Amino acid sequence: MHWLLALSLLASWVQVGGVSAGLKAQVNQKGLEYGNQFGMRMAASMLKKNPIPDIHGSHNMPLLGDVQYSVTRLQVDKLQLDDSTVGFSKGLGVNVTIRNGYVLLRGNWKLKTLFGRDGGTVDIHVHQLSLSALLGLGKELTGRPKVWAARCRAATGGILLKFHGGNSWFYNRFTSVLETLLESKLNKQLCLELKKGVDDIAQVLRAMNVSIQIDSFVELDYSFVNKPVFGVDRCHVDLKGEFFALGQPRVNFFTPSPFVLPKQPGSMFLLGISEFFANSAASVYFIAGVLQRNYTDEMIPRGFPFHLNTDSVGMLIPELEEKFPDRPLQVLLGARKPPVLSFHPDGVHVTAFGSIDVGVLLPNGSVASAFLLHIDGNFTGQFLLESVNSGNSIGKLLGAVHLKG
Repeated sequence: MHWLLALSLLASWVQVGGVSAGLKAQVNQKGLEYGNQFGMRMAASMLKKNPIPDIHGSHNMPLLGDVQYSVTRLQVDKLQLDDSTVGFSKGLGVNVTIRNGYVLLRGNWKLKTLFGRDGGTVDIHVHQLSLSALLGLGKELTGRPKVWAARCRAATGGILLKFHGGNSWFYNRFTSVLETLLESKLNKQLCLELKKGVDDIAQVLRAMNVSIQIDSFVELDYSFVNKPVFGVDRCHVDLKGEFFALGQPRVNFFTPSPFVLPKQPGSMFLLGISEFFANSAASVYFIAGVLQRNYTDEMIPRGFPFHLNTDSVGMLIPELEEKFPDRPLQVLLGARKPPVLSFHPDGVHVTAFGSIDVGVLLPNGSVASAFLLHIDGNFTGQFLLESVNSGNSIGKLLGAVHLKG
């Protein structure tokens, strides 16, 4: 029953009150139903691979006396879970309901009766399988998600046994008693197996990493800052959404401000990115030195009409060519301080604080400073995600940037 958690995890979890977040995610009912289709397919795959506990017992039966039975090496041969629904439970978690399920199990049987021992193979047809479970979702103190089986009810509408091998022609006449016993055991076992599966995954979640390395410079912390909030048709989660320098002590440059995701019930999934998220990334990349680039003449194509040397710059700055004739230049482009980003209805406003530091490369390998320019610019950017026909991509990021001043 591990697969049931997959349905809920697809429901990524806007918090009212609590700690402000850098990232917010919202899954609506439409997205949860899409996740249900994926979950059912995964359920069929996992149930066919996972071992099923053996069944042992004894019962006094007419003509046969005290019968000791065992059913071992059970495997799922067929599984139909088409009639399944998922929904949000306000303030609690995710409801998972399965109706009219069908399972065909195949395994080995052994009987010990007054007439001796016998065995063979057996088909177990489980009809009208129903299961209703409430999965609770919350937050650990470490910021990791936690899950538990808050409620479970399970039942079967009937079990049909068919023995093969041995004296199966005789024992098939007495299957009704064993069918009743197996149905009772199965009804009790279903919710126990569900709880066991959820507990196993909860253990994995307690050890999961809640930060991801973006590149060789920074990592992103996406731990939960508040517990998930469930409405009747959506669920929300608040994530830290803060960047840090990789392998360095964590320093907080900003404090996130509250923001709210819009209501878009026709959407499956909403992701909200805050100014805190964007400015956190800009500051960390600035400190890591990523927002600087050094250019030399070797990086310019030979056929290009302008080259980084004092002869080319001499028409603009004759004194430079006179003092350093025919010497290569290096140009350091970079940010003097972190760019500042703010979000507005017309797009993302960016204020950049740049510099151009030009130096002359001397024969002894040293660099003589030529001139330094400070250039500040205001930009407006607009971005959109265009869908693509690829199974490995969620879309293509497009954008336009306009210089304001």
